[in-house]
Amino acid sequence: MVGSEVTSVPKVCAYITRNGCELLVFEGPDRGGLQIPKGTIESDESVREALRREVEEESGLTALRSIQHLASDVWMRRRSPPKLYERHFFHASVDVDRDEWTHVVTGEGEERGVEFEYFWHELPSTRDFALALDDYVHLVERSLPRL
Repeated sequence: MVGSEVTSVPKVCAYITRNGCELLVFEGPDRGGLQIPKGTIESDESVREALRREVEEESGLTALRSIQHLASDVWMRRRSPPKLYERHFFHASVDVDRDEWTHVVTGEGEERGVEFEYFWHELPSTRDFALALDDYVHLVERSLPRL
């Protein structure tokens, strides 16, 4: 990596659950595999403000409850040129009746106008997620009430 400039991008990632046993996911376009709402933290906002904005832009959900920070890490997206994501993972719950829906991404990012098809994935999860987004699902599973 000598001579390469490292790009570091701050990100928020949202594990959103309902009914104590389901996780909100979508199949990511062009990135094969399950994904969760996530996005870049803007320079003028806090991590929690970014979380709420990204969840609303990507899923349409606005009523997050019990927001809890789970973990932060640095994940290498690519080696050349180096690109690092400073990821902040949160867990929140919602009370949503819809089992699945399509949401057109809003906001100013590159995904604006893209349709995400959301559904609830039963926990515990046995599937791998795209972009290593399942790295901390086990922390959500541990914190959920036993039914």
